[in-house]
Amino acid sequence: MIPTSGAEPLLMGEFSRPDGARHPHHPPTYEIRDPAEIRAVTATEPHATTTEPAFVCMCGEPWEDPHLTEDAVRLRDPLSPDGIPARHRARWVAAAPGGLRGYARALAGGEEEPDRPRGMPFAVVFGWLGAVREEPRDAAWLLAERGPGLLLAVAPADELARAVLEADRAGLEGAVRFFASEEFTTRHPKRRRVPDAARDVLLRYARGRRPGDLAVLERRLLRVPEDRVRRS
Repeated sequence: MIPTSGAEPLLMGEFSRPDGARHPHHPPTYEIRDPAEIRAVTATEPHATTTEPAFVCMCGEPWEDPHLTEDAVRLRDPLSPDGIPARHRARWVAAAPGGLRGYARALAGGEEEPDRPRGMPFAVVFGWLGAVREEPRDAAWLLAERGPGLLLAVAPADELARAVLEADRAGLEGAVRFFASEEFTTRHPKRRRVPDAARDVLLRYARGRRPGDLAVLERRLLRVPEDRVRRS
């Protein structure tokens, strides 16, 4: 990959296909940081800038430019196999843990909820969610949130709590992000009960590294009945 340090990102906005088709996991805006990709876009879109979403008018509606070249359309189209969004999704798939790569590939290909892989430890899924991405706001950023989130959202709280105790640093990052997310905090209270050992690990990590999530965790992570009995 071409080094991107110091490069000003190109902010890309909405893209509307004439047929109305769309990729279910394509974000409303994303960034391009790779210098080669920036050069490719600006070569076909000379008025694209790094400060405003390309081809989005001030009212927020997609701008249909009749002078767009075929290359410009191909590069921006989220459904084009040769487009920049497809390249970003492929990069995200390649970085997925081995046992999750097929699942990631299905999501990147446009499936909304593919079959979940069996037997994958939730600690690995936490690590996938919490992994540092070199280009965190690229066209795959929504997939990077949704992919692991879909697997974690249906898991029982006690299994997730055990995974917290097995997680590495990236896993704890992902675990705090998930437990503070709407997918967990909107669960029924009975499905938000977490043993004290895991709860303390999550709160300690949030206190040190994600203080913005601390209040949500303290409010939403409920203790299991056994812990409440021991503390009485």
